Amino acid sequence: MTFLTRVFAAASLSLLASASSWAQVDIGQAWVRATVAPQKATGAFVQLKAKSDSRLVEVRSSVASVAEIHEMKMEGSTMKMRAVEGLDLPAGQLVELKPGSFHIMLMDLKKPLAAGEAVDLTLVFEGRDKKRVEQEIKAEARAMGKPAAAEHAHKH
Repeated sequence: MTFLTRVFAAASLSLLASASSWAQVDIGQAWVRATVAPQKATGAFVQLKAKSDSRLVEVRSSVASVAEIHEMKMEGSTMKMRAVEGLDLPAGQLVELKPGSFHIMLMDLKKPLAAGEAVDLTLVFEGRDKKRVEQEIKAEARAMGKPAAAEHAHKH
């Protein structure tokens, strides 16, 4: 390997490391609420901790025709839910998508999701430079009443 080849290789590796370092997001506690036969929508929940400022901007899953990032919150005495374009992930801060708050909505389910089933989710993150990186995960389907504090019913 010539000197120039080694320099180019080292520079390329360094560039790749810096380009992808912003998108490193630790993902934990991923789960999806299991469904019953006629149900066509459910929620998915996860904990995210980004190494640098970024945003969750898109979600996909092979089990649903539609996957969206949603926010649920109380406005007076009414609980409201709406899709959001993205969710900020401040560097080093734990962001929890959980029942009754921000969550992932899986709609137009292609089949019921049984407890214990592994559900694929593709999370798309965007850095400040607008570059996007995808991370694929598996989330366990859990039956209602299983450990997952403060679950809520979702109707669309």
